[in-house]
Amino acid sequence: MSRRYATQLAHNEHVHQTFLASDKNLRPNRNGNYYLQLQLADRSGSIDSRLWNASEKDYKDFDNGDYVLVDGSTQLFQGNMQLIINSIRRARPDEVDEGDFMVRQPAEIDQYATRLAELLRGIKTPELKNLAECFLMDDEFMKKFTTAPAGMKNHHAYKGGLLEHVVSVMELVLLVAPRYPQIDEDKLLIGAFLHDASKIDELSYDREIGYTDEGQLLGHMVMAMSLLDSKIVEAERLSGEPFPKPLAIEIKHMIISHHGEYEYGSAKLPMTLEAVALHHLDNLDAKINSFGTLIADCPNSDSNWTQYFGNLGRKLYKGVTEE
Repeated sequence: MSRRYATQLAHNEHVHQTFLASDKNLRPNRNGNYYLQLQLADRSGSIDSRLWNASEKDYKDFDNGDYVLVDGSTQLFQGNMQLIINSIRRARPDEVDEGDFMVRQPAEIDQYATRLAELLRGIKTPELKNLAECFLMDDEFMKKFTTAPAGMKNHHAYKGGLLEHVVSVMELVLLVAPRYPQIDEDKLLIGAFLHDASKIDELSYDREIGYTDEGQLLGHMVMAMSLLDSKIVEAERLSGEPFPKPLAIEIKHMIISHHGEYEYGSAKLPMTLEAVALHHLDNLDAKINSFGTLIADCPNSDSNWTQYFGNLGRKLYKGVTEE
């Protein structure tokens, strides 16, 4: 029987297959009985799942990040699909196809990595070109950079998502910067490359995506300051010349202001043209990816509209459904 991915599941459908478990919680219901709540995911996305009348043993039988074999059935509840579990256990290795959990295949990631190197080596400003080369020569950094997700849930939340997001924003820079000659394209390119770079250590992503202790305590924008300083030292050693301090400050400003507003985590509001541009290009790519995923994952397959998203204050229009 061919696999049915999480976002393909329809109402009242029997399910017997392997998923990646995360966000599990043992909760009491109104009657004081416990149920297990968790997310079950594959490469398409995830589905909210519940095991009624659960015990502490059910909770401890597997860990977040484990592959689990699940038997259950789906139901549509308040506009969202959920999976009601009858049984769940750790999956055996022969019950897991890693390809079912890879959003981006290795060949796609290689293509993005090649394009990233081309974009960075196209920078003309000598100081920024040397700085970019120091990152490209760092095998450990590049391994993490080409593997990490760009976020937990909001956008590009899958392995390779950070690389995809960064390359996309850099491609936008090449389209937008020529339209505004007052913007320094090379500065904006390096800002696009580095704005989320420290997510490689802010997040853990061996299987499930989570925060590291350092990431939870500091956040990627703070962590990026020390990462950039260490690479500037390398760039100075490579070139034999000091890296311009004002340029380093402008790069740091782009990083710490790229969320655009204090309420969204920016330490500073964007105060240079490049920082303003980076914020909007980053936000554009993140929003298109996020909204596109919400549309693709919508369980209302017979409607031109998604369900209502309270956090967005709207439904999303999917277009006319083909007959």
